[in-house]
Amino acid sequence: MAKLEDMEEKQGIEDKEDVVEEGVHNYSTEEYYVAPTDPKVLQKLEWFQDQKLALMMHWGVYSQLGIVESWALSDADAEWSRNCIDWEVTGEEFKKQYFDLNKTFNPIRFQPEKWAEIAQEAGMKYFIFTTKHHDGFCMWDTKYSDYKITNEDCPFHTHRYADVCAHLFEAFRKKGIGIATYFSKADWHIDSYWNTKFEKGSYQNRGPSYNPSEYPEEWERFVQFTGNQIMELGTKYGKIDIMWFDAGWVCKQNNQDIRLGEVIDKIRKFQPGMLCADRTVGGAYENYVTPEQCVPDKPLNIPWESNITLGNSFAYSYEDDYKDPREIVNLLIDIVAKGGNLAINVAPQPDGRLPQKAICSLKGLGKWLKIYGDAIYGTRACKPYKKDGIAFTKKDDVVYAIQGFSDETDSVAKEVFIPYEGNVKEIRCFKTNKALEYNKKENGYMIHLPEYESDEAPYARVFSLI
Repeated sequence: MAKLEDMEEKQGIEDKEDVVEEGVHNYSTEEYYVAPTDPKVLQKLEWFQDQKLALMMHWGVYSQLGIVESWALSDADAEWSRNCIDWEVTGEEFKKQYFDLNKTFNPIRFQPEKWAEIAQEAGMKYFIFTTKHHDGFCMWDTKYSDYKITNEDCPFHTHRYADVCAHLFEAFRKKGIGIATYFSKADWHIDSYWNTKFEKGSYQNRGPSYNPSEYPEEWERFVQFTGNQIMELGTKYGKIDIMWFDAGWVCKQNNQDIRLGEVIDKIRKFQPGMLCADRTVGGAYENYVTPEQCVPDKPLNIPWESNITLGNSFAYSYEDDYKDPREIVNLLIDIVAKGGNLAINVAPQPDGRLPQKAICSLKGLGKWLKIYGDAIYGTRACKPYKKDGIAFTKKDDVVYAIQGFSDETDSVAKEVFIPYEGNVKEIRCFKTNKALEYNKKENGYMIHLPEYESDEAPYARVFSLI
């Protein structure tokens, strides 16, 4: 593992904005990982690696438009993010209309308890929610910004669930689901970050409108504002298991140090062991890494979580296509076999409901996990990880061999070769717990199974190697 000072020197030559391409983030590699030394944080990392499955949600004013979250505000990202938007050459009218979306955001069909019930039925173990995306709109009752869902210019502010984060976090905690607060370190609404008075005028990119080294007082205003909001979330909204920070270009290596570590250390006095995912930055406050819309080719030797959308985008998109349960199950198996967690993103509708097609996929995932969850939750990676169509996990002295089927028309053979070279005393069918006949081969075991009696291949079947 890298030492912190070595990692910072190495990363200092990089442009942190390059880690994001068309809104999709890259992820830190093992060489930049700094293992925590706090025993409580280490204990929490073990908890994290047990969970395996998270529900992630991007929800904000942008859901009304059905476009990518926040990114269309950045002039530097206009070419890819303003598709199908009627905007002027400068984009100024569009940006004004976007920032005014708070005046029409009124999700009166929002049901936090229903969301939590669906998450529980889907087998979710922790919940990552966008408290604030790059556009700066706050989904909690912050006292440091008027650009929030509880402000009087937002029609939802009179609703009993107006403080969205408070009600969501409580509803999910009651279901035994952990809480992670997504928070963008960039804020494109606050004038201490984006301001037309500087050289660039109205043209904006992902970073601040100015060089923090040249305008230290302006930057300090932003640092204080950001720290205050993070402290709010960490001290006034109940138990927080993870603080999940986006906008990795806001970092010390870009002369944009918000002194995040100081804030996290303060919060950990109230929230001992709380994890911090300062994604794409590396170092002591990126306790786990976050591949986005991808799965690493090989296992990582550090804690990690793939953030993958159930539909085609993180934000709500009208007439979106959703992954079916079979696809999600096999995605989860691939990730867990490589030692990671899956955070599956479901974007709520602008009216406050979850899309029905998304709910069906989640419930299908949960139905499989109710039977086979012990081969997923609480497991760790096990060599050979994934080979010849068989994925492996391990818990205590039991190795689970998981055979996935990508299509319902796949052939379900009566004999299955398990390429596992460890010693095995018996092999059982996980679902029935019945012992199976098998023969030891040079590089594994050949299992002999009863005739499969369905016309449709299962999502996956599991064998216990004892």
